[in-house]
Amino acid sequence: MTGRSGAGRIDPLAVYAHGPGAPVRATAAVMATLGSARGVVLVEGVSDQVAVETLAQRLGVDLDAHGVAVLPIGGAHATARFLAVLGPQGRRLAISGLCDAGEEAAVRRALAASGLGDPVDRRALERLGFFVCDADLEDELIRAVGRARIEAVLAEEGDLRALRTLQQQPEWAGRPFASQMHRFVGAGSRRKTRYAARLVEVLAADEAPRPLRQVLGHALAGARRRSPA
Repeated sequence: MTGRSGAGRIDPLAVYAHGPGAPVRATAAVMATLGSARGVVLVEGVSDQVAVETLAQRLGVDLDAHGVAVLPIGGAHATARFLAVLGPQGRRLAISGLCDAGEEAAVRRALAASGLGDPVDRRALERLGFFVCDADLEDELIRAVGRARIEAVLAEEGDLRALRTLQQQPEWAGRPFASQMHRFVGAGSRRKTRYAARLVEVLAADEAPRPLRQVLGHALAGARRRSPA
């Protein structure tokens, strides 16, 4: 289902959709593989899919063997539609998800409308398997990895000079490093895809952002509960 089950480092640009039309192509590609799935992780975009699947690989977890798919849905506004198709009124898969802090209220409403529950706060949302990134997963990863390791990764990838150029631009000079890096990573789908993988790869398992670790654990537990006896 994922294409990320094997051992060893994989070039994310060779595996994941990027460029024009990437969100639509990425969603369609995963939806076409859900026949054997027992659980699904709903994420907003391809970079989030990359991060979840890369963490699974780092932990030695074969998502295909566990029956877990990671589905980019093209933004949190689509949560209700995919819950209707895959949730208790549809495929009845074990569903987990990640969302940005700014989309938390929309995800709560979608869950309530789907019949999965009515999460009145973030703790209740997490009990249903949905975890909030502050402000988004890129920010979570930037904080977890830290400036020194990020700059080392950029140097390895040949991108450190490009970051320095951005840092010298008047609108970005003097801004916090996290803001500069968020802008740098967000300047194209290829860069977002590459660094979603690379930043997860340099983290020890216990350093990964909490929402990322928690959603993976919840998804695996949910899929196990739906395994044939």
